[in-house]
Amino acid sequence: MYSLLPAFGGALTTIAAFVVALSIIVAIHEYGHYIVGRWSGIEADVFSIGFGPVLFARVDRRGTRWQIAALPFGGYVKFRGDADAASGKDQAVLHSVNPEELRKTMHGAPVGARMATVLAGPVFNFILSIVIFFAVFMVQGVPSDPLTIARMVPIPVQHGLQAGDEILRIDGQTLPLVQDAAGFYTVLRDLPEQPSLRYAVRRNGVDYQVQGPFPLPPYVSQLAPQSAAYASGMKVGDVITAVDGTAIYSFNQLKERVETSNGSTLALKVWREGAELEIELTPRRVDEPTADNSFVTHWRIGIIGSEVFEPATESPGLWLAVEVSVARTLRIIEGSLSGMYHMVTGAISSCNLSGPIGIAQVSGAMASQGSQNFIIFIAVLSTAVGLLNLFPIPPLDGGQLVFFIYEAATGKPANDVLVKFLMMAGLAAILSLMVFGVSNDLFCP
Repeated sequence: MYSLLPAFGGALTTIAAFVVALSIIVAIHEYGHYIVGRWSGIEADVFSIGFGPVLFARVDRRGTRWQIAALPFGGYVKFRGDADAASGKDQAVLHSVNPEELRKTMHGAPVGARMATVLAGPVFNFILSIVIFFAVFMVQGVPSDPLTIARMVPIPVQHGLQAGDEILRIDGQTLPLVQDAAGFYTVLRDLPEQPSLRYAVRRNGVDYQVQGPFPLPPYVSQLAPQSAAYASGMKVGDVITAVDGTAIYSFNQLKERVETSNGSTLALKVWREGAELEIELTPRRVDEPTADNSFVTHWRIGIIGSEVFEPATESPGLWLAVEVSVARTLRIIEGSLSGMYHMVTGAISSCNLSGPIGIAQVSGAMASQGSQNFIIFIAVLSTAVGLLNLFPIPPLDGGQLVFFIYEAATGKPANDVLVKFLMMAGLAAILSLMVFGVSNDLFCP
């Protein structure tokens, strides 16, 4: 019985993280529909987070009931004139109101107002992602020049580096400006991969020569969810000191051993808070996007490294933060579309498509690695939800937009019978995709 408790606790954490992430994303999505609808003159009867029995509800002065329901796996806005959460027409209401009141319904408003209302949900998801990336970037800052050590990462190597040191040269190599990221990491990667290097530093205005570790050690700064390293019990802060009995000092050495393993099990020696552990794990095939939006398959164990020191930072400019945040959101959209295309064409495995179980597992994994990782995950998932809802499939927002575009182009709404048929077909397609995703969660390696 006691052996089940950790797993049970982990399951509860995973579910809680998933519900929190999904609730935030759904709330922002539905609020986009609600607020733009209100600005467009469309009144809302119900704003719900979740489905099923209502746990909490209140009615505001505009007559909208705000509620939280028992099943927290989605949400909806029921506009005036809607028969249900899917915005089906309530014919009794629509035929009983006067023209002024009809204008306040979803189905009696001008087509432009309806299009804006439907489009607002995905747009608000993208805005949420941009805001999160912006906030994280502003809090993190950018490394200041000259490169200055804010904190040393704990590693099992004796060294003479200190917080506040300005790094001038490493092993005789002058470091370029930190802002020149390509040149900076080129210098770091070209350094000899050995346990100790000579650093030229400026400390309190005086230049010193001290010994320091390789600047890109095999240090675990983050674990990829559903990876071999995560499944093996490795933790953030671990340092891999040997692979199959051979000592390593750089992250690149670890990468080479993993990539050339051909899927064979690796025996890792791991340093963790002063103790040495033995961990065995088997690299997994991973499809990774490239710069040209294609994919390449590699052997990976799911470890993200970092420098041996945390650099001192300075606040970035507002425009730079906005630019970076928008670019990150666009990269997620491009990568998602590219991934779906390559799965459809068979270029990469369909196992890359996760269902709700897989997404929940990723939620729990990111939450376990700290609030910042979890918040960034929310941004990524929000972008994915916004993109998914733009697909031209009824009853998704994109499907509704197709009907409204048809109405705007022809001057008449789509046939109600056809709309109902397409809604049922679209719902069947969505449910089929969910079943496929769940099967991937359960049976894909």
